[in-house]
Amino acid sequence: MPSGSRIRVEYGGERPVLAVKIQEMFGLAETPRVAGVPVLVHLLSPAGRPAAVTADLASFWRDGYRSVRAELRGRYPKHPWPEDPSSAEATRFTSARLRREG
Repeated sequence: MPSGSRIRVEYGGERPVLAVKIQEMFGLAETPRVAGVPVLVHLLSPAGRPAAVTADLASFWRDGYRSVRAELRGRYPKHPWPEDPSSAEATRFTSARLRREG
């Protein structure tokens, strides 16, 4: 992952599935692929609950992220919610921890 985490890809359905917290995907403009097949990305909230599912990450950042951000930003204020996630730095940490370590 762009954040440095190693996330396991699940196989068994029509497509490989990657379940990852949304902040760990920041900065990734294109959908990850496995053997040339785009994975189905389950974007999770900071609590690990599903927030969105996409097979087209670029389209999600452009069109769907805004509503997910609006919904989750109030619930998880300690986590980063950039205006442009496709160019933001991916992270596993809260905003407060990033400031301390930065």
